[in-house]
Amino acid sequence: MSGRAARVARLADAAVELLAEGGMRALTHRAVDARAAMPPGTTSAYLRTRQALIEAVVQRLADLDRADLAAHELPTEPPAEPPRAAPALGPEGLDRLAAGVADVLDRWLTTGRTRSLARYACLLEAVHRPELRRILDHGTALRVQARDLLARAGAPDPRRQGDQFVAFVDGLLFDRLVGAGALSAPPPGTPASREDLRAGVRTLLRAFTGT
Repeated sequence: MSGRAARVARLADAAVELLAEGGMRALTHRAVDARAAMPPGTTSAYLRTRQALIEAVVQRLADLDRADLAAHELPTEPPAEPPRAAPALGPEGLDRLAAGVADVLDRWLTTGRTRSLARYACLLEAVHRPELRRILDHGTALRVQARDLLARAGAPDPRRQGDQFVAFVDGLLFDRLVGAGALSAPPPGTPASREDLRAGVRTLLRAFTGT
């Protein structure tokens, strides 16, 4: 990572913390300078506008999320070949997929909780600022991957069901993070939490594929 890229990443990490703690109102160039322990004006020098700052945050979140997925051997890029050329995904493969997704979700509820809160803050901001709608593009790759996986598992309508799978999993994360699910689910970071998440994801995969 170049010197400039490293400094932008440091600023983005500071911005992520501010967003998680105080929402969009807490995100200012001056506040990012202070949180990153960098001289006043540093954030403005690298990310001149508020939009540029938010876009840097979104890119940083996407990069870190891809790293998490890769660490759990989950696909992070759209398939290079059409689904018909990929190997079939049977029951054991779906079991591994469910366990991997559960591990990632549990991480995003614990050590990645700050990032998850920041991500939702950015998405809410995009609702009111059309120029930031490209934030949603970072979710497109996940839907493409889900379509491919479900096609390999024999789902009857992988395009539609792949999109639904991503939406349902994101809803599961949101519910555990800030919704009523946080009141009744097993504590994040525990084996019980990961097993509960795994069972939910596996049930969803079974509903889509019959396997």
